[in-house]
Amino acid sequence: MTRRTAPTIALAALAIAGTSYAAAQDDPKATEQWEPVPKVVTPGAKENAPPSDAVVLFDGHSLAGWEASKDHSPAGWKVHDGIVTVDKTTGNIQTKQRFKSYQLHLEWQIPKDITGEGQGRGNSGVFLASTGPGDEGYEIQIMDSFENKTYVNGQAASVYKQAAPLVNAARHPGEWQTYDIIWTAPVFAADGTVKTPAYVTLFHNGVLVQNHTELTGETFYIGKPKYKPYTDAPIKLQAHGDHSQPISFRNIWVRPLG
Repeated sequence: MTRRTAPTIALAALAIAGTSYAAAQDDPKATEQWEPVPKVVTPGAKENAPPSDAVVLFDGHSLAGWEASKDHSPAGWKVHDGIVTVDKTTGNIQTKQRFKSYQLHLEWQIPKDITGEGQGRGNSGVFLASTGPGDEGYEIQIMDSFENKTYVNGQAASVYKQAAPLVNAARHPGEWQTYDIIWTAPVFAADGTVKTPAYVTLFHNGVLVQNHTELTGETFYIGKPKYKPYTDAPIKLQAHGDHSQPISFRNIWVRPLG
């Protein structure tokens, strides 16, 4: 009987392992993943229609899912002709449901006969997380930025007072505009410090204008952004105090991501 030494056995084992590795490299099944199977989400029947797993926030008929930000009373904006128009006398409105990270779709319209200039021209905003009774939160600016000059981190599709949009994709006043937003909520440690910051990706009328932009905190009109710990929060629409004609919204839906 031939006796194999330990080095010989080791070399033989390596040869077998090498053969198995080579076989795996030649086998397409070696890199196939079968589990877990992604759940089925049915896309909307028409462009911009909500997919099957979306929470419809405004369907053109009711603001039942919304409330006044200042006192949680019923939202007082005017619903008409399948749209909702800002009512500045009743103030900001926010969702009754609270969210963390999500995908948000909304459509908005500046009046065709808009007047004013700069920030006083159809000014509004969507707060991606409304963390307090005032204007605290993380704001994406909404306003007329078609041939209307203002500070760049305050024009449409900016992270207000933080990040200018990559490009100006604004349509003419009177035309409907879309925002498609991916919001990654910040995560806080037990002591309130930031573990991971907030990020936002935004498509304005199908054009990428915020590309995984890192936020440095909540929106403030005066002063630098700063974080305030929270777990989940409503989505808020702003009734701005300028004197230009109010804007309108339609087709608002959200897909919670965590």
